Amino acid sequence: MIQYRFKLRFWLIITALVSTIDISCGNAGKKDMKQAPSTPAKSDITTLLSEKQFNDLFPQRNKIYTYAAFVKAANDLAKIKVQVTRRAVSVYQLIRTDKTTGKAVTVRQDEDWNEAWAKQKPDSTYTIDYGRFCNEGDTQTRKRELAAFFAQIAHETRFGQNGAYNDGLMLTHESNTNLDYFGDSDEYPPAKGQKYYGRGPMQISYNGNYGYASDCIFGDKKILLNNPSLVETDPVIAFKTAIYFWMTPQTKKPSAHDVMTGKWQPKADDVAKGRKPGFGMTINIVNGEVECNHGDNTNMQDRIGFYQFFLKKLGTSDPDCACSCGTMQPYKY
Repeated sequence: MIQYRFKLRFWLIITALVSTIDISCGNAGKKDMKQAPSTPAKSDITTLLSEKQFNDLFPQRNKIYTYAAFVKAANDLAKIKVQVTRRAVSVYQLIRTDKTTGKAVTVRQDEDWNEAWAKQKPDSTYTIDYGRFCNEGDTQTRKRELAAFFAQIAHETRFGQNGAYNDGLMLTHESNTNLDYFGDSDEYPPAKGQKYYGRGPMQISYNGNYGYASDCIFGDKKILLNNPSLVETDPVIAFKTAIYFWMTPQTKKPSAHDVMTGKWQPKADDVAKGRKPGFGMTINIVNGEVECNHGDNTNMQDRIGFYQFFLKKLGTSDPDCACSCGTMQPYKY
């Protein structure tokens, strides 16, 4: 049975929160500064996954999705960390650091950053270190994270027989390319003549997401805003956007990486809403509005099936897995 699956993805939610988690651009320009290099500055992904294993996991993959591209994407991003600082409610600064040189550049800063009212409350700061992708914890933890990441991108890009789990990475873009996928964003306005439908392994959508990803990956929002097709034509960039999404928190949501490595622990409100560490929480992060708190949702079960299949293929297991988000409330904004 060939599955023709309509992908109702709530990327607009992510886009809407760009003004909240994201870094407002303003007119401050870019500033250079020096920071000490940090580690790791190189991915450890090849110790977890061989090319033969990758090809075995994705036997029907589109030709652009290669093992070499995945490894290069992980290695390139491992050199980058991004410090996000928020002032007041929605005044942001984004500092991107090349860990190999220690050079840090303020790639975004809101025009109200230095206003007195914005400084009245303490800053909230966190750092996204892309070198930690599948590179934290013991070997089993890292394999579980890799299996979870692969499960999500496999489901997002599958186009084959239900339950076979051999059809991941077949699609480079969503089936409906007629919609523009424009969201309101002063920071990341859409470029003339471009569309921002779902592309790449994680099917990133909307101009806000393309711009934010471009800032983190390249230090320049215009690269993907002006050339969104790169996410489906350049295999390294395609995988970079997926890793970016996996590693980057969203306002109230933790990163999927922090969930799978055990760094995220639910607060009282999360516990009350059924949110708990485990693979099910990553489903909530990726597409919770559609798939979570709906019982045995078919798409949720497909993601779980991929996860369990990939765990076995990678020679590990998750015996205490909180895999379902069937009773887990999604995030509201």
